[in-house]
Amino acid sequence: MYASRFTQFIVGLFALLGIAALVYLSVRLGNIGIVPTPGYTLYANFDNISGLRSGDQVQLAGVQIGKVQSISLKDNRAHIAMRINKGVQIDTDAIASIKTSGIIGDKYVSIALGPGEHNLANGGTIQKTESAFVLEDAIGQLINSSGSGSSKSSDGGSTSNGASAAGNSSSGVDQRSGSSAGNCNCTNDQNH
Repeated sequence: MYASRFTQFIVGLFALLGIAALVYLSVRLGNIGIVPTPGYTLYANFDNISGLRSGDQVQLAGVQIGKVQSISLKDNRAHIAMRINKGVQIDTDAIASIKTSGIIGDKYVSIALGPGEHNLANGGTIQKTESAFVLEDAIGQLINSSGSGSSKSSDGGSTSNGASAAGNSSSGVDQRSGSSAGNCNCTNDQNH
């Protein structure tokens, strides 16, 4: 009732192929590089990276040119190390910004080249950066600005954006009816 050597060999071969397939899928889906691609390291400092992780893409003109290598805190700012592929040149006036793919997609670093005459070398720092857009912060600012958009003036009238009520040419009084603007005690002029 023992299996032949050929059957054992076939079962062992399929088991090894299955394990190799699992390893390959794990590496591909996990964005893990077994052999690092040749290239160089650049740095950038951001006020807010909100959701950026190690292993996320670095793109130039929508094309992946590298990956985020590490993230740390330096002088109370996010310090990003990026591994840029060999052959890609980034100039000294380039701008690095944190972008989102789609509405709620993954974050990535987008690099826009500038008019710089010199290229950054290994270990160089991109000086111009734009932090990540944080939807929660934008909604909070919108709510705060709409709640404080009008303020009361000294004569009890409401003004907008700090403009005074006396700045109007009619000085807040309707000349025909003698009533204050906004408090209409209008009479029907058709009966007169």
